[in-house]
Amino acid sequence: MSVDTSDRPGRIDARPVRHPGRYVAIVVIAVIVAMMVSSVVTNSRWDWSFALQIMKYKPVINGLWRGTIVGTVGAMIIGVVLGIVLAIMRLSDNPVLRGVAAVYVWFFRSIPRLVLLVMFGTGLGYLYPSLSLGVPFAEQLGHFIGLSSDATTVGHINVAHLSNQIIIGILGLGLSEAAYMAEIARAGIQSVDQGQREAAQALGMSSGKSMRRIVLPQAMRVIVPPTGNETLAMVKDTSLLSAIPITAELFFQTEQIGSNTYKIMPAIMAAVLWYLIICSILAVVQSFLERKFGRGIGTQRAEGGLRARMLGLAGGGPR
Repeated sequence: MSVDTSDRPGRIDARPVRHPGRYVAIVVIAVIVAMMVSSVVTNSRWDWSFALQIMKYKPVINGLWRGTIVGTVGAMIIGVVLGIVLAIMRLSDNPVLRGVAAVYVWFFRSIPRLVLLVMFGTGLGYLYPSLSLGVPFAEQLGHFIGLSSDATTVGHINVAHLSNQIIIGILGLGLSEAAYMAEIARAGIQSVDQGQREAAQALGMSSGKSMRRIVLPQAMRVIVPPTGNETLAMVKDTSLLSAIPITAELFFQTEQIGSNTYKIMPAIMAAVLWYLIICSILAVVQSFLERKFGRGIGTQRAEGGLRARMLGLAGGGPR
């Protein structure tokens, strides 16, 4: 038998669940961080003042711009453009295009970038010191009938001259990156529902136009995060250019300064600080792009998410 009453229930005075382990973890982490900071600040062998001087040296700045920044931008442009083309080829109904793209991805993902760069920097100049552009076998046939090589080719590339220049490094890194970007772009394209393409075709759009206007814009929310990771990785992988060797490169220059001054660690830390600065800037750009392409998808955190979590910690846990 129920009791008929008009009284409203009172406010629930619930006490949040306590998490003492969180406070213990914070104290332990704070002690470890303080120990690390103390070691880095009080140990004079780090020689931070000399590391900061190295960061401002002209050869280091030149290596930073030409080897690291230009190398990263050039390699990522080649990687992204070629990667998208390869991804479209892998999703094509044409078996030849699918096969060519699959072999490309298999080959370049199987070769370490250091080995690939050494091949480009040393092997190409040795195997093909001069590369002729023209119809295959036209030069040999021209010699057979008495024509000069200039009459059967449209140009020559001095590969030996380019073998130790930044363009060879950009080409090697870009071709390698394209294999990884192809898989990232393929995953992004496949994340878009097939009905979107069918609707675009029903509106009279061609396959290329629906890919540019409908599929790729929606696939960007899936493509951007791993592409940001690949860009950060490329910034660090430009240090491999010193193996070609390309002298206009950040790590090569700091390594030379360390060898000449016998201050190896300050020289390495100068390169580390520059890498941290560049990667921090790129991480901010990546976060901005993720928010831009993720709007309305539900991938963004709720407003004040960090503050809410901090308040939850202060109050003893989520309520």
